[in-house]
Parts: sequence; structure tokens; C-alpha cells
Amino acid sequence: MKTILVTGGCGFIGSNLCMRLLNENNKVICVDNLYSSKIENIKNCMNNQNFTFINHNIIEPLHIDNCIDEIYHLACPASPPIYQKDPIYTLKTNFIGTMNLLELARIKSSKILLSSTSEIYGEPQISPQPETYRGNVNTIGIRSCYDEGKRIAETLFMDYHNKYNLQTRIVRIFNTYGPNMDKHDGRVVTNFINQILNNESITLYGDGSQTRSFQYIDDLLDGIIKLMNSDYIYPINIGNPNEITIKQLAYILGELTNSELKITYKPLPLDDPTNRNPDIQLAKKILNWEPKVELRSGLIKTIKYLQNC
Repeated sequence: MKTILVTGGCGFIGSNLCMRLLNENNKVICVDNLYSSKIENIKNCMNNQNFTFINHNIIEPLHIDNCIDEIYHLACPASPPIYQKDPIYTLKTNFIGTMNLLELARIKSSKILLSSTSEIYGEPQISPQPETYRGNVNTIGIRSCYDEGKRIAETLFMDYHNKYNLQTRIVRIFNTYGPNMDKHDGRVVTNFINQILNNESITLYGDGSQTRSFQYIDDLLDGIIKLMNSDYIYPINIGNPNEITIKQLAYILGELTNSELKITYKPLPLDDPTNRNPDIQLAKKILNWEPKVELRSGLIKTIKYLQNC
């Protein structure tokens, strides 16, 4: 039985990961300050004797008495409206918070995985995006607190590996959806589903031709657990390479809910990427991983979850 610490464990990805790790017979320590998450996401974990919740802001040093085998560092607001609300806090979380977790991993001799993001590619000039692509990020834009924050977090991870031989892992996560998403988090899947369920007009920014690649949460968890259990220390994309336009997503959700769509068009937000599509050849080769959940079946599960929120 391993003892595993999950920062951001009450968030969308973190709460699903906590449950998965508990089901695989691990002890799980969940750390979250509930800034952009909710305690209800871990209600099914609370009565498990192998689960511990710590309300803590990782900008402050974290002291754990237990031996820790692995750390999944997921703590950071990931929704644009939330991480833009206090960009300096977002930057502190990504830099100071990440350094605090790396120090903890160094003291405890733990393996540690960073949840980085496809956003480090910025407005990509090549598609699909391989890990070798260095990106095209606006360093002073409204999204840069998140994009640049994750880029410096990756740098910290590699420097701690190089200086201390720390066992680091870096996953670049592409758009992910599924149960435990906050219905008001401002991301496109939840926005569209809520608008449809409330019989409201769908809001499309720009002309809806911008693309994303959506992966279901279970596929992501498979990928990051395989990465943690591997020996690979460099960034690796985990995402679904089936790229669709945002307008296509809206019509798929309309079809799945038997709804007649009403669409309102608004200007494209500043620095909103026009395309996202992961090159996953490395994940296939190194991790023997590729996504399995088809978009429509994953969206049906997500719709049912949000209907019951």
C-alpha cells in the first residue's frame, strides 16, 4: 500500500484521482484550500479510513509527518475566469506553491508529478502539437498568469531533477471533461450543457471555428497514473487527438439532449487559442497509452452528472 499526496484534491481532476487511488488500495492525503474547488467533490472519500483531507494553501510550506511515496501536484485554478480573477495568486500558486511541493518531495524522497497544460503551447503555429514544440505564448496577456505559471513550474521540476536527482514527472493535459466539473467554472463543456439544460441560447465566441480536443476524465487518469509509474522525466502530452470545432461540440450536445439550439455569437476573448490538438505519439510509445472513451459516450455521462447537480 502506497501513501499518495494529491494537491488540488477537491478539484475536478483531483477528486476523481483521489477516488481512483483509494479504489486501488492506496492511502490518500488530499490537500486543498477550496479556492476554486468544493468539499462536496470528495464526500465519497471522507468515510474511507485510508483518506485524509488537509485544508491548506500550498503557497505556505506544507509539513507532513507521514512517509509519502508519491505526490500528484494538481493545485492551481484551471478555469480562465477563475485564474484571471487574481492573476498574481495564480502565479504564486504555480511558482511558490510548486517549489514548496518540490521541497516536500525532496525531504520525503517522493516521486512527484506536475499537472502542466496544453496552454503552455499558447497560440500554436503547428498542429498537432508535439512535446518538442516550444509554443507561442503572449507573456503579458490576460491568460499569461496561467500559461507562464505552468511553464515556470515545468522549469522548476526539471531543475529539481537535475540538481537533486528528484524523481519528477510532467504531464501536459489537454481539454478534459467529466463528472465533478463545476457547473459554473466557465469552461466550454459545462457552459454549453448548462445553457442547453436551462433552455438558454448557446454562447459561441468568434465564429465557433476554433478547435479543441476533448478527453474524458477516465482516460486522463489512466495516462497520468501510467506516467507516474514510468521512468520518464520529460513532458508528455495526455489528450484526445480527435479535434473538433467548438460549433461542432455545440451541435453534438444539442443532439444528445434532443434540443433545438439557439446560438448567440460574441467576440473571441483576448488570446483565446484558435486550435488545440495533441500529438500523442510519445504517450503511445512510452506509456502504451491512448484514449478509449468516445466523445459522445463521455458527454452523456457528463450531462447526467450536471443534471443532478
